[in-house]
Amino acid sequence: MTTAPLPVSVHGGHSGQFCNHAKNALEEIVRAYIDLGYPWVGITEHMPPASEAYLYPEEKQAGLDADALLKRFAAYMTVCRRLQAKYADRIEILVGFESEYYEGSIDLAHRLIGQFSPDYVVGSVHHVKEIPFDYSPEKYREAADRCGGLDGLYAAYFDQQFEMLQALKPHVVGHLDLIRIYDPEYSVRLVKPNIWEKILRNLEGVKRLGLILDFNLRPLSRGEKEPYLSAPILKQAIDMGIDVVPGDDSHGVDTIGTHMSAAIEILQAAGAPTDWRKPVDRS
Repeated sequence: MTTAPLPVSVHGGHSGQFCNHAKNALEEIVRAYIDLGYPWVGITEHMPPASEAYLYPEEKQAGLDADALLKRFAAYMTVCRRLQAKYADRIEILVGFESEYYEGSIDLAHRLIGQFSPDYVVGSVHHVKEIPFDYSPEKYREAADRCGGLDGLYAAYFDQQFEMLQALKPHVVGHLDLIRIYDPEYSVRLVKPNIWEKILRNLEGVKRLGLILDFNLRPLSRGEKEPYLSAPILKQAIDMGIDVVPGDDSHGVDTIGTHMSAAIEILQAAGAPTDWRKPVDRS
């Protein structure tokens, strides 16, 4: 008799307590994972901005600045470590954070690693040409215009992602194809030769560094048809022997576990191993 794969999240746990676009207290988030039978979960709150230039509108509206967000991040690490110990007999909590890639972000990430000693880091790219392209369709278009069009936007994103991988060497690569977020023609664009060759280069870097790919379920929560990684990238990663692990990228209790069964089915159908590797286990 085959045992069904257990739900895990390699990239999740954003909470309203420490993130302006999330909901619920962090302890509520942790308890939801416990109630759903997760044996382990990675909590990966966003790193603070490297400067005031990278504050999001929601953070400005809340009266926060870069210093306040650094203090909030320190509080997050303290609370998450406390919850890690409190619930150790019920779930294994891996305390991490999600990085950025823009001017000053890698230096700050390294300082945060040195100061807080997280269990692991998720390496993500949310900015192209210093523009937060995933914040809104308007910002996405602005970034594309800065790059000379959508093909240029994709090329710049995957180039920056490659630079991030080399500079940070994170344990997990967050939502590798996030750049498709507001592009209805992404399935065609991703496999254009000049873009696909950059994706292959990045996957080769992931393989060489022994990193995990986040199979990010957040698009399903928005009603989209497939997670990040899109089907051709998922197939390529599996063919290359790269570890792919579900990440719910949850931003509240209501997005924990919602699409995990569908994600596991997709991964099994694609031939991915489901003995999930933890991000603290370097290959």
